[in-house]
Amino acid sequence: MIHGRQIVIFFTVVLTIYVLSNLYIFYKGYNALSEISHKRIYIVAFILLASTFILGRIIEVRFSGPFSDILNIIGGFWLAFMLYGTLLWLLSDIFILVQKPFSIIAHDALPRFRFIQFISITIITSLLILVGFINAVSPVVKHYEITLDKNFKGEEFRIAAVSDIHLGSIIRKRSMRHLSRMLERKKPDLVLLLGDVIDGSIGPVIRGDLLNHLRLPELPLGVYAITGNHEFIGNPEKTIPYIESKGIRVLKDEVITLSNNVQIVGRYDRSYVAGIANGRKSLNELINSADTTLPLIVLDHQPGELGELHKYGVDLQMSGHTHDGQMWPLNLITRAMFELSHGYKKFGSTHVIVSSGFGIWGPRVRIGTRPEIVIVDIKSGS
Repeated sequence: MIHGRQIVIFFTVVLTIYVLSNLYIFYKGYNALSEISHKRIYIVAFILLASTFILGRIIEVRFSGPFSDILNIIGGFWLAFMLYGTLLWLLSDIFILVQKPFSIIAHDALPRFRFIQFISITIITSLLILVGFINAVSPVVKHYEITLDKNFKGEEFRIAAVSDIHLGSIIRKRSMRHLSRMLERKKPDLVLLLGDVIDGSIGPVIRGDLLNHLRLPELPLGVYAITGNHEFIGNPEKTIPYIESKGIRVLKDEVITLSNNVQIVGRYDRSYVAGIANGRKSLNELINSADTTLPLIVLDHQPGELGELHKYGVDLQMSGHTHDGQMWPLNLITRAMFELSHGYKKFGSTHVIVSSGFGIWGPRVRIGTRPEIVIVDIKSGS
């Protein structure tokens, strides 16, 4: 009940911000065009653009097809336009307010200035989105080397970790082929998918059988995945079996031991476990079934309670979820929310890596962050 209430509150807040931001941008644009006739075109165009994201998500659930894909793509870009348009209009309004005592802009020149504002903000925002799109389709490789105090078979092995692919209307076949080439070049021994493989509705994924286009190299230690919050948004009874149908084992609050004696603890995502029998197990429950004398790697989609990990003998935790904010200044929010929003940090004796993710949610735009895959070379120090 509490969980359901939290979801309602979350979506209410998000929808309120969405509506208010759109009303603000609409009002500023409408005023800026006060001297222009035929403003009906502006009104109709604005309403269509502002409604695409919500309409696309609604239609996708029941009538997944090219039309819903197009709506989701346009709606995603509109989200980015809404964010940066709002910020730029706010800055411009602050400038107008500050300049009033100094009369930098004459009162009778304000209509023309507002029109110039409108044109300038539209162009700057569009250019930002273009740069962010190019950035979003250009993933990089983040490389880490970690030495563990515990023994395992062999001297070292290589992990390739990929979080937040978000397969769906926006991340499709071409992205999977790109990811396949990146993984092939890095020759990992083990591939770990750190949640949010599926974006939302499973419809666009199954329609294009999108995960089938992920071609993995030969993997001596296998490929494993965990659930993210979006696997549950998209109906876990469909998303999880689909992922598993591609030969990827989804770890569901369980501990496995690889052939090199390294243990992997795969956890259910913490946000969407209401439909899971007995809920999500505590880390203590999971570690009780593990051998803490062997290397212990925890996979948890969201990077929470990181300072507690060393108490359970965890050597490495790998997470995603944050996207490192995806678009500035949202990364400032994620860095305030999480102990580690992106990158590497050691908490006590536990190494923690949080990936910014390979894909995106919403707009295919990244500003101030990079999409990535994570390569970790694990060595034995004993």
